[in-house]
Amino acid sequence: MALRIALFGQAAFGRDVLLRLVERGHEIAAVYAPPDPGRPDPLAQEAGTRGLRCLRHRVFRRRGAAIPELVLEHRAARADLNVLAFVTAILPPEIVDAPPKGSLCFHPSLLPRFRGGAALAWQIILGERESGVTVFRPDAGVDTGPVVVQKGPVPIRDTDTAGTLYFEKLYPLGVEALVEAVDLVATGHVRYAPQDDAGASFQGLVSDAEARVDWSRSAEEIDRQLRGCDPQPGAFAFRGDARVRLFDARLLRRPSSAAPGTLLEHADGRAFVAARGGRLSIGRVRIGEGPKLAAAEAGLAAGERLA
Repeated sequence: MALRIALFGQAAFGRDVLLRLVERGHEIAAVYAPPDPGRPDPLAQEAGTRGLRCLRHRVFRRRGAAIPELVLEHRAARADLNVLAFVTAILPPEIVDAPPKGSLCFHPSLLPRFRGGAALAWQIILGERESGVTVFRPDAGVDTGPVVVQKGPVPIRDTDTAGTLYFEKLYPLGVEALVEAVDLVATGHVRYAPQDDAGASFQGLVSDAEARVDWSRSAEEIDRQLRGCDPQPGAFAFRGDARVRLFDARLLRRPSSAAPGTLLEHADGRAFVAARGGRLSIGRVRIGEGPKLAAAEAGLAAGERLA
């Protein structure tokens, strides 16, 4: 049975979900994508190419309540099902619960672990060894609704960043999981499994407060912090008054006698920084609001100490 779907999403992930749903014979009643922040959004571009109705809203609630005109707009699409493909806006229940078959939502962890909007980052920062994806039916809580499909586990490598974990592993799994979940709803074979709150964890967003490097921590902890904050927001230390954001980090378990935060040397385009119990090899840096540069080209000198 083909469904009439309202697809909420963004970026290449949303586009690829759209392509797969169309391939499966489902009708796309409307596509919701956020306004372009600069570069054109791939999901919105694909919707335009296909002549689909594409609606661009940054928020769906105002002062904690649903925006009435957006609720009416969604109702007019007459969707059987909402599909939420990596949605960052908070949708009100008047939209989430409106279709006869409700909504399906993608989340980049094995729920109930790592609920929240920064699951990718926290899985690495907190040293999780495995990950996966979940498609669930959203309810009034944050990522607490019953599970429809889970895929995984997949290993998290000691070199993974939030970016590589997503793009190399969870992205393709997530597309497959969403398509499978929609097919289960369409065929009437869907089962909604309640989450076990006893195994649940919740982490908030990763802001600069969480991204600031504390050199009193171990090299292993800082390495995880750098990788979890890569590519966004970028873990940072200070060089004078300037933030120095550190990317493409690798941990070397060779202690140095230098004070933690001291730049030891450059080699092969990378900078090597002392940390407690090891060294951090840094591939790229951003100083202040400047561009990302190869660490060896950023002007940091051996002997400097980042605070």
